[in-house]
Amino acid sequence: MSIEKTFNNPFVSLKHNNFKYYWIGMCVSLLGTWMQNMAQPWLAYTLTKSPFLLSLVGTLQFAPALLFSLFAGVIIDKYPKKRILLFTQAASLIVTLIFAILVWLGHIQYWHILVLALSLGMVNTLDIPARQSFVIELVGKEDLMNAIALNSSAFNIARIVGPALAGIIMGYLGIAMCFFINSVSFAAVLISLLFIKPVIDPKRLKTNGKVFSDIKDGLKYIYNHPILASIILILAVTGTFAMNFNVLIPVFAQEVLDQQEIGFGFLMSCIGVGSFIGAMGVAVMSKSGPSKFVVSVVPLFIGIFLVLTGSSNSYTMTAICLALTGFFFVSFSSTANSTLQLNCIDEYRGRVMSVYALVFVGSTPIGNLYAGFITEHFGPKIGFAACGMMIILILMLIYAGQLHKNRHKSRDTIA
Repeated sequence: MSIEKTFNNPFVSLKHNNFKYYWIGMCVSLLGTWMQNMAQPWLAYTLTKSPFLLSLVGTLQFAPALLFSLFAGVIIDKYPKKRILLFTQAASLIVTLIFAILVWLGHIQYWHILVLALSLGMVNTLDIPARQSFVIELVGKEDLMNAIALNSSAFNIARIVGPALAGIIMGYLGIAMCFFINSVSFAAVLISLLFIKPVIDPKRLKTNGKVFSDIKDGLKYIYNHPILASIILILAVTGTFAMNFNVLIPVFAQEVLDQQEIGFGFLMSCIGVGSFIGAMGVAVMSKSGPSKFVVSVVPLFIGIFLVLTGSSNSYTMTAICLALTGFFFVSFSSTANSTLQLNCIDEYRGRVMSVYALVFVGSTPIGNLYAGFITEHFGPKIGFAACGMMIILILMLIYAGQLHKNRHKSRDTIA
């Protein structure tokens, strides 16, 4: 294979004006989102001083994805995604503005955080799979993997800058400002959507009103395509036990590393640095297509570096381990996302990506409760290690089962 076919311009998908407008809007919005992602858990832990109560915030925010993602997939396959995104971004603006005002006035209470986190979770249940499945309508299949990687790059640029900026703003201007900035940032996506005219008009789901029948049809489609089913299973494991940084890092920063807002913010940024490098790597290699190695082996590296993070007492070593965790996590998730979309037809794309959201985001409440319970009783060091070990152990069991199944198939074929 020639070098030209292996490597490509990492920004090739920006030649599509639709995607360029969308990407710029998302860059602005994601910066605000990551500022709130840093401010919200810090505020919750400051108010409660309880890792378990902190984990409940994440649990409620991601619980709607666990409960309603499959229903969201039917809606996404039935209605224009642009219209859905206009609604979700406007709703997110309103919810975060309420959050900002309550914090600014000094009236914020723990139960307010729970209610607002749940509200954002309801919106994101529809927003996340809609955004994921909208990209192909902006660039087509040829540049899809590159566009997904660039979306991930934007997400992780914000993950680098947002937490560090939030730490400084919280330290000097107060925590309310982070929520105000996030609220205003949603306007950037709303404006960009007004300029977008999708180049692909996918087939709409023709439904007779039997939502559960449509959901069953989507799940059956995934089950009958082994490559889709296998990736969904691996995503479920990593989504559950790797995405607990909002529970683990605030406690680890304070109790193990003796850090305050700014130190915590830079730790969160370190994950973004590694994640950004991983995303750009996927963008550069996108011409060669999704890698089976990245999808199957890299998740084990995620588990290993979570364990190493838990064994660290050094701020520098913790930062390095978190950066490497971010690198492997995004390399895996971007490749898995691309593999799913390239191996499903347009008619099922919304439902496939809703299952993606279900196992990748909807599983977070389970992981948050697990991490919060372990951290509450055994400390944040054990919390990190316990999450990493669960990834390694479960994936090894899955791979052993698949190997055993393949051997039986080979024997049956020979016989």
